[in-house]
Order: sequence, then C-alpha cells, then structure tokens
Amino acid sequence: MIPVTKAYLPNKAKYQSYVDRIFESGWLTNNGSLLQELEGRLADYLGVKHIILVANGSFALQLAYKALALKGEVITTPFSFAATTSTLAWEGLTPIFADINPQTFNIDPSQIEAQITPSTSAIVPVHVFGNPCNVEEIQAIADKHDLKVIYDAAHAFGSQFKGQSVLNFGDVSTLSFHSTKLFHTIEGGAVITNDNELAKKIRLMINFGISSPTSIDSVGTNAKMNEFEAAMGLCVLDDIDTIRQCREDIWQIYTENLSGLMELQQWNEHGRNNCAYAPVLFENEEQLLKVEARLKENDILPRRYFYPSLDTLSYLDSKQICKNSRDIASRILCLPIYPNLELNDVQRIINLLELY
Repeated sequence: MIPVTKAYLPNKAKYQSYVDRIFESGWLTNNGSLLQELEGRLADYLGVKHIILVANGSFALQLAYKALALKGEVITTPFSFAATTSTLAWEGLTPIFADINPQTFNIDPSQIEAQITPSTSAIVPVHVFGNPCNVEEIQAIADKHDLKVIYDAAHAFGSQFKGQSVLNFGDVSTLSFHSTKLFHTIEGGAVITNDNELAKKIRLMINFGISSPTSIDSVGTNAKMNEFEAAMGLCVLDDIDTIRQCREDIWQIYTENLSGLMELQQWNEHGRNNCAYAPVLFENEEQLLKVEARLKENDILPRRYFYPSLDTLSYLDSKQICKNSRDIASRILCLPIYPNLELNDVQRIINLLELY
C-alpha cells in the first residue's frame, strides 16, 4: 500500500538514547529538559521569537483564542481541516466564512471585509497546504477594524514569506506536529508569537495557570507536551533538511509531469514552498472519483483534502454558501508524498493519472 503520507521515523538508536536520558532523570513531562531543548532549537530553525510547545495543534488554536480573549464571531476559511472550525465552535465562538481564492486555495482577502460585523473579534486564516496567505492585505483589514489575527499554520512548517518565516505574521500562529506532518513529535503542536506578555500568558495557561507550587494565577488547562514526544521532535529536527529535500524531489516530479495535464495550486509569488502536500485538481468530481478508484485498485491511497467544504457542516448551522470552496473541495485530491516514497512509485502514480 502507498498511503497519502507516512510518518517519518528517525534512527531508532538515536531515539533510544533520548529515552535513556528520560529514564535516568525520571522527568517525563512538565517542561522537562528535552522539551526546553526542542523549543530553543525550533525557535532558531524557524526564526521566531516565542514558540510554546503543546499537546496538539487543536490545543494550540484553542489557547490562542483564549489568550486573545476572542468573543462572538470569527472570520475564517471554509477550506481547511475540520479542526480550524471545530476549535472555534468548541470555544463558543461563531465561525463566519469568507470564500477562498480558487487558484491559491487560501482565504480571499477581498471577501473578508464584507463579513465583518460589530460582533467580529478576529480573523483566522489558514496557510493551506503551506501556501502563505496574503498576510499584508489581511493585516491591513485587521488593523482597520481592530481585529486579532490568528494563523492556522498547521501545514506551514518551514514555509516562508519574503524571506522570513510565515509564522511571524499576525498576533499568533499555530502549528500541528501530528505524526503525518512534515515535522512531527508523534502528537503535538505549538503556539508562536512575538508578543512577550502573550507568550507568558500562554505558558501559564498550558499548565492550569500555575505559576509556582503555591500560586495559581489564572484559569488554565493541561496542554503540555511530554518528554517522549520532545525526544521524537529532536530526532526528526536533526533530519529535517533531508526530509524536506526528499519531499521537494517528489513534488518537482509531480509538477513537471502534471502541470500541463491538470490544475495545480498557485503558490504565493513571495512564498517558499515547504512541499508538505501534493494537491491536484480534476475537471469535476466525477473524474476525481474515477481516478481515486483506479488508484486504490493499484494499492495507492490518495486523500480528498479538504472535503467536505466546512460551510456545509451540519453542526455549524451555517447559512453561508461558499461556492469556490465547495467547488475546489469536490474535485481536489492530494497525492502521496513522503520521504521514503520510491521515485518509481511516483512515476507509477503519474502514469495512472495520465490515463485520464
């Protein structure tokens, strides 16, 4: 079977050496030495000021909403993984959708302003498949209307905009370090901000608001990453440039062979592609379903990221119709891409696609 993605597993002996350190110290969680080391290395690698490691990417979003005291309505994209909207709904916020640009798949800034009401407190865009949003235009809208900006950057580890990390934009950016991601810690995530006070607040929040053994300063939760996950992150980070190069090699082969055959995502002209995903667009859903079936017959398992469009979810009871998002969601397929995917298998996938 060739899945759409596969978790990268580092050298077992290297991971074991970190596990040995954990056993020797007996420190399994609660801001251990491996977590501190990983935070420091990630901040340097990504070029960000504050990175707070947490249990998963959903917690990262929820912490950002809480820390920024969001209320009422939040404008977001309908074309993303369910967590983008489910975390808003979970926190009692109302997702309001602005449709996407059908070429970039990102939220269309020209659609945002029309959705702003007196109840709007923030904008939550997504760098879809790692493709940087139009961060400057979004920030201008936020500044004009005094709104917070939280970027769901779950796909954007290593993505850059105008030569710097795309994570440096907005009030907060969040990452997912799920095992299927470009960089992972088995499960995990991170909150990124350049605001010193906000970072301090979030660090309190992830540990029940406890500031010392005898002081509880604020409401909080348990969103901590443990030492075993941090150990995996340290191992994967050692190999991250090789991981990215392998993905880029595969992505280039797909692009060179498929760009004239089907529509590909239009990348931000100021952005650097992290090659985390390999999405392709078919002419219609019928064609997509035929191709998907043919690939599965050959033990190749692509994925319909992101389907369905989130404005169709029944639990949100949204009255909005985002035509672009619904159209793209109905005919997009992500192809397999991961470091140990053999290049002859990549060519086999391309050959099957070329039949259509």
